[in-house]
Amino acid sequence: MKLAKKFLFVTALLALNAIIFAQSKESETNVENEYLTDVDGDIIMSLATSDELDNKLVALQYLQNAIEEGNTSDLVIKALDQLAGEGITSQTRTAGRISNNFPEVRRQACLLLAKVPTEHSKNTLVNIAIADNEPMVIAAAVQSLGTIGINDNDETVEAIAYANKRNQVLNPTSSLAMEVLCAYEKLADSTQNKKTLLNSISMISSDYRYVTPVRQKAYKLLKQMSSQSSSSSNSNAK
Repeated sequence: MKLAKKFLFVTALLALNAIIFAQSKESETNVENEYLTDVDGDIIMSLATSDELDNKLVALQYLQNAIEEGNTSDLVIKALDQLAGEGITSQTRTAGRISNNFPEVRRQACLLLAKVPTEHSKNTLVNIAIADNEPMVIAAAVQSLGTIGINDNDETVEAIAYANKRNQVLNPTSSLAMEVLCAYEKLADSTQNKKTLLNSISMISSDYRYVTPVRQKAYKLLKQMSSQSSSSSNSNAK
């Protein structure tokens, strides 16, 4: 009987030691992961703020890997903000001229921001869509805004409409118009005041400077939204 009690005591002690060891190991792993996250963030931020274009492109590769591994630390987000606004919201000048105008860097950063779907990312993209003058960058920002899907008080739709209207006047670009229409499709249900949305789509559908597939998509989207609006009105009437 005493032997059985001793056996149970030893078994319980071993089990307790195993639990303590596992918890200790888990704690060490968490600390190590946090350290590695901080190190990754520091490296990425250093590359992102470099004056060299190649370093910024490497930073984008690091950022993609970091985000895919679940690292969305403050430093990672800060680096994304830096790269998305490179030459627009943050400018470096040499002899009075902007020396860090890297549209491809901004484009890739805008696309990566869609993988961190937060209010902060949405605000960064809205700012880029409004401020940038490169259609491919605006298109990337618009695409990511549609993917994130945050449209409180119609702010996102209004920003997209403004960006497209400005581009339509200065430099109508079919690829940007297509991204605008795709974003409108995703944001339509969350839009309270459809007037801005419909006006923007109408302008695209009737502008023959855009290629035919873009105008056709705009026309179909108008019909679709009109049909949904009619169905909703009939339902409310009943």
